[in-house]
Amino acid sequence: MWRRPAQSALPPQDRGRRDPRQLARLLAYARPYRPMFVLGLLATLLSSGLNLVFPALFGRLIDASFLKVGSRDTGPLDRTVLLLLGVFFVSALFGAAQSYLLSRVGASVVADLRRALFGHLLTLSPRFFADHRTGDLTSRLSADVGTVQGVTSTALAQLAAQSVTLVGSVTLLVTTSARLSLLTLAIIPLVIGTAVSIGRRIRKVSRQVQDSVALSSAQAEEAIGGVRVVQSFTAEALERARYGRGVQAGFQAALRRAGLQALMSGVMGFLTFGALALVLWYGGRQVMAGALSPGQLVTFLIYALQVGGTVAGLTGLFSQFQEALGASGRIFELLDERSELREAPAARPLARAEGRVSFRDVGFRYGETDVLRGINLEVPAGQIVALVGPSGAGKTTLVNLIPRFWDVTQGQLLMDGHDVREYALRDLRAQVGLVPQETLLLSGTVEENIRYGRPEATAAEVETAARAANAHAFIEGLPGGYGAMVGERGIKLSGGQRQRIAIARALLKDPRILILDEATSALDNESEALVQSALDTLMQGRTTFVIAHRLSTVRGADRILVMDGGQIVQEGTHEILLAAGGLYRDLYEVQFRRQQAGEAELSRLSAGAP
Repeated sequence: MWRRPAQSALPPQDRGRRDPRQLARLLAYARPYRPMFVLGLLATLLSSGLNLVFPALFGRLIDASFLKVGSRDTGPLDRTVLLLLGVFFVSALFGAAQSYLLSRVGASVVADLRRALFGHLLTLSPRFFADHRTGDLTSRLSADVGTVQGVTSTALAQLAAQSVTLVGSVTLLVTTSARLSLLTLAIIPLVIGTAVSIGRRIRKVSRQVQDSVALSSAQAEEAIGGVRVVQSFTAEALERARYGRGVQAGFQAALRRAGLQALMSGVMGFLTFGALALVLWYGGRQVMAGALSPGQLVTFLIYALQVGGTVAGLTGLFSQFQEALGASGRIFELLDERSELREAPAARPLARAEGRVSFRDVGFRYGETDVLRGINLEVPAGQIVALVGPSGAGKTTLVNLIPRFWDVTQGQLLMDGHDVREYALRDLRAQVGLVPQETLLLSGTVEENIRYGRPEATAAEVETAARAANAHAFIEGLPGGYGAMVGERGIKLSGGQRQRIAIARALLKDPRILILDEATSALDNESEALVQSALDTLMQGRTTFVIAHRLSTVRGADRILVMDGGQIVQEGTHEILLAAGGLYRDLYEVQFRRQQAGEAELSRLSAGAP
């Protein structure tokens, strides 16, 4: 099949934009957990409110200690300390409740978002996956979704808490000393301006970090998935360099982000503590003049620290929201993708197909390339049709139109007399079984992989399918039998064993239409014989499309279609096509000569010839 270079869902000029409405869309995922979130928010507000009480009590404690020097009456001091301890205890209690409730909300939202994103990806067409790297998609599922977790839980509550603390602290600052308050509050516009200015740059660089991580993840996944090819070409150094470039790009972007965050932290720290130094200087003069008590100055300082800490916290939240907007933008790019394989509003039911397939002037275009042109073909139910021809002739494309992995761009494809687009995709694909050349097995047990064809099947039905696929004997010989783990992509099994499990899976599904795409081309003679025997069982009574390069495997087909350049150029049985000459005979003679040469070489080596 064709594969265009991986690209993002949005053009480069649009990918840096952040729509604040994404935040509201993100928070919609927290709606099912609203009661828990409200309780967590309430606990946060109560904890923040209690924190506003303790500076005043601390000031009273100072005055009770220093203004009554020499007094034996410790009652006011004792009561103030007990009250402080009570405030701390209740505040800690609400703080613990807030932490648990909001963390649970965040974890729940992330789990729902991951499920929604993964489920949506499974609805997209093969065209989408041909245009996107797998590593980039998995990065969005993991890293990007994790980035938004804080926003959907603690960040919003902290925003509310910091707002309460800021308003309360400023109010109490003014009531404690209006002059000192003006001096303290003069610094806030500078802090907010700094946060907004640097925060925008942090948001942009954060997206670059996320993109770089996704790119390097995609490169790593490709190299690990094809490690045999990498090692066979001794391309380890090349892959290390390629992955290293991606990591380095992410490292450089992360350094830029760290530099901006450090700049923000440094500027804000200087502004905050510089303001406190001025407050201490001016407040000390007020105490010396008798306008303030030591306790009032301490109370004012603590409130000023709370204001500074709150403003710093809000700027941190601002940066967190910016990062989350960048991550959510990448997530919603995927969620906004729509498959071009549209389903009919009132889909025609298809419980059990007969298996008749009709191509009527079918054409298919991929991008600017015409892959299929003018295909007219009537296949009765139960007929075996073989497709042969040179690579790139359109054979795989033709059969992939049947389960609607792609849609025709011209003409009609009918199943049982109705356009396949009239059926629900699930119903249509339930009628089609596929046994490809490269069998994909899941990293589970043998039984789980066979049962993938029909999850509700019983153990007896699984074994029956395995026996029919000539797989039962080798399965019984595995450690654990049907419970044996096959490894990632079935790596613990041979090619012939994987194919027979795939055939058992297809038998268990019991489709009406069968597609065999080079199902035996990569096997040795012994494995091919076992697999071919299993395929013969599988094909009985089903409409079957067989794609094969080895013409010896298609002699028994009811019809052979010879394709070239996206068209059917010859049609007939093996004998008729050989007699007619043309492309089929050319292909056959080339393969026959190669086979004879191979047999001659094998005989020579067996005889010990040099």
